[in-house]
Amino acid sequence: MIATINLLEICNSFFSSGAEDVALIEYARLTGRPFRVFSLDTGRLNPETYRFFDAVEKHYDIRIEYMFPDSVEVQALVRSKGLFSFYEDGHQECCRVRKVRPLRRALKGLRAWITGQRKDQSPGTRAHVPVVQVDPSFEGMDGGAGSLVKWNPLANVEGQEIWNFLHTMNVPINSLHSQGYISIGCEPCTRPVLPGQHEREGRWWWEDAKAKECGLHKGNIQHESPVPNGNGNGASSIGSLNGTAREDIFGTSDIVSLRRPGVENLLRLENRKEPWLVVLYAPWCRFCQAMESSYVELARKLVGSGVKVGKFRADGEQKAFAERELQLGSFPTILFFPKHASKPIKYPSEKRDVESLFAFINALR
Repeated sequence: MIATINLLEICNSFFSSGAEDVALIEYARLTGRPFRVFSLDTGRLNPETYRFFDAVEKHYDIRIEYMFPDSVEVQALVRSKGLFSFYEDGHQECCRVRKVRPLRRALKGLRAWITGQRKDQSPGTRAHVPVVQVDPSFEGMDGGAGSLVKWNPLANVEGQEIWNFLHTMNVPINSLHSQGYISIGCEPCTRPVLPGQHEREGRWWWEDAKAKECGLHKGNIQHESPVPNGNGNGASSIGSLNGTAREDIFGTSDIVSLRRPGVENLLRLENRKEPWLVVLYAPWCRFCQAMESSYVELARKLVGSGVKVGKFRADGEQKAFAERELQLGSFPTILFFPKHASKPIKYPSEKRDVESLFAFINALR
């Protein structure tokens, strides 16, 4: 990610640890214009990332200016909640201390910044990233809303194009990439992805797939917005402001429509006659609408297999129950209720095609 004071004269480069970041530095170098590079050192990075930073400094004959979190804030967080509290209550608090606030300090001295965001990096949060925008989260040199321009020149560039460029230019690459890491963050929060998994699935893998942003690009996450549902109850969208209201979805006899008593019964049973796959949905949610055809096809394929397929409308007055008892973080949430276990298993992926869902079921039944 690159931040610029003047897009035509001097670049202040915000350098992370991935392929897009070094690609943007290489682009900046090729322009012949002067640039500075700064990076966030959270104190939790992989050793390979630090060696990568050193290689970049030597390759480009630059000094990276590191931004560190406030030591008092880090100490208070660790003392009160421990070193790994994010596994229990989410990554946002730790990222806010270690990443967002240091970046906020750096951006206060700029008028614009350039990022390495790509639309295909995360369908859940980056699919609609524009090339140029007013930064919705941070303030620039003049202060106030609208004081910072955010330029995403790689928004429409695919990942393979980035890698082709890096190999052609023979620039330093983080060695973690060769170990299966595609999207790289802090060591406790990043792991390699498996073949076929999306690149962002290695980040905060224990959390909901629709909120995989650390806060540096918080504006990508569309927040809850009241939407009326067919029953006149207040419904809220998690992750979508653009959903089109529909009376209902997943309408097929192959999918069992569950009411709350049925779901509560599933939660109580430790020995079910058959396993269940259940989607928690809201008919106005565009992500639910987008997976409708694949979920219906999956249900058809599972007829006679011994796996029941269900749906539970979890918006409106059922939302609090679903958040408390069913791990609902965003719509859709997909749960697998095993045959001989009481606790459901949450589907962790952003990929909701038939093959991916079928592989998930086969691995668990």
